[in-house]
Amino acid sequence: MSIRLGMISLGCAKNLVDSEHMLAQLQEAGITIVDDVADADVAVVNTCGFIESAKQEAINTILETAQLKQTGSLKALIVTGCLVQRYPEEITQELPEIDAVLGTGSYTNIVDAVRAVMQVPGTVYKNFGQIDEAEMEGGRILLTPGYSAYLKIAEGCDNHCAYCVIPSLRGRFRSRTMEDILEEARALADAGVRELIVVAQDITRYGRDLYHKQMLPELLHELCRMEFTWVRLHYLYPDEITEEMIDTIAEEPKIVKYLDIPIQHVNDRILRAMHRRGNAAFLRDLFHKLRSRIPGLVLRTSLIVGLPGETEEEFEELCEFLREMQIERAGVFCYSPEEGSEAAAMPDQVDEDVKQERRMIIEELQSDVLDHFAARMKGQLVEVLCEGWDGETGLYIGRSYADSPDIDGRVLFDSAFSVEEGQFVPVRITGAQGADLTGNTETME
Repeated sequence: MSIRLGMISLGCAKNLVDSEHMLAQLQEAGITIVDDVADADVAVVNTCGFIESAKQEAINTILETAQLKQTGSLKALIVTGCLVQRYPEEITQELPEIDAVLGTGSYTNIVDAVRAVMQVPGTVYKNFGQIDEAEMEGGRILLTPGYSAYLKIAEGCDNHCAYCVIPSLRGRFRSRTMEDILEEARALADAGVRELIVVAQDITRYGRDLYHKQMLPELLHELCRMEFTWVRLHYLYPDEITEEMIDTIAEEPKIVKYLDIPIQHVNDRILRAMHRRGNAAFLRDLFHKLRSRIPGLVLRTSLIVGLPGETEEEFEELCEFLREMQIERAGVFCYSPEEGSEAAAMPDQVDEDVKQERRMIIEELQSDVLDHFAARMKGQLVEVLCEGWDGETGLYIGRSYADSPDIDGRVLFDSAFSVEEGQFVPVRITGAQGADLTGNTETME
C-alpha cells in the first residue's frame, strides 16, 4: 500500500532534529514524504509541551490538521513529542481526532505507528517507551535549508530548574559519543551544510557523563576541521563556561562570536528560588570576561519575569543589569506556572497583568539596546549568509554571525551582482529597519 505522509514540527530545534530522524525512517520504509499535510494520507504533528503558549499552539495545530480528515485526503493523525509525553492519557481522551501517540522515548517507532493506523483504523496506537533510553542516532531528512543544519550532541537535562519540566519530558542528560557526532557532522558537511548549529539543552555539560570530563572544547576543535563556514553554539549554561572553552571560542575562526547563554534572572534570591547556580556578581564577571576575551562578541540570553514572589526591587535589579551589560539579544518570557514544576506550588504568585507589564518594560529596554547595536554595526563589513530574495522590498535577505535562524533579526541587502541562496557574501552595513540591518555587498575579490 502506497502511503503519503506530511510532517509538522513544532517547538525547538532539538525537536526539529527528532522530526528529521522520523522522516528518514519513514522514507527508508518506503513511505512517500509530501511537503503539505493537505496532500497526505497520514499527518504527523511533533509537539512542544514546555510552556502554556506552546501547549496551546500544539493543540490548535492538531485540531486544524484533524479537519483535513473531512476536507482532504487525510486518513490518520499521529501526534508525537513533548505534549504527548507530558499528558499521555489526557491527550487522546480530550482529542479523539488523534489516531496514534508516541512519546519522546518512542518517536523512533514512527513506522510501526503509521502502519498500525493505516491497517487497523479506529484503534488508537500508543507507545511511550523510556525517555532515558530514547535513540539519538540514525539518518535525517533535513527540514532546514540545505546550507544550514542542527547537530544535537546530547539529550535531556540534569539542571532541574524550579520552573521547568524538561527533565520529566526528556529525561536525564545523555551525551552522544564523539565518534557518532563526528560521523554525522562529516555527512552534513559532505551534503553541503555550511552553517552547523550545535544544540542540546546544555551543550557545556557535553561529555561529563560519558567521558567524566567536559569534552565540548575538543569536540569543537574537531568540528572546525570540517568544511563548515560557521559553527554556531546553543545553549551554554553560565557556570559551565570554562577558561578552555572561552579560549576555544576565541581562537577558532569558524565558531561564530555569538553565544546563547540563558541566565533567566540576576537577583540572588530569585536565582536560588529557581535552583539556578551562580549569582549576579558571577554573571557580571562572566560577561565582562567574555567581552574582553572574544572581540566582537554578540550575546543572547533568555529571561523570566514574574517568578512567584518577585518584587519590584528584584525586577529593577534585572533591568539595571541589562542596561549595564547591553546584551544584544534577549528573549523575555512571563513566568508560566507549569503543572509538575516546583515553582507552580510556590506562594505569592505574581498577577498576570504585572508580569505582562514587566515583560514590556524589558522589551522596551532591549529595543534601545538594539538601536545601539545597529549604530555600532553601521559602516562595518560583515559576512552574510544569503537566504533568498525578497520580491516585496527588492532586496536580498540574509543573516550575519549575530543572527541565529528563526530567532534574531536579518540583514536586508542590495547587490550589484547575483547572489545565490546559501552563498556567503561581504556586506557593508548602512543602517537598520527595526530589528533588521540593511546594507550593500562589497565587490567580490
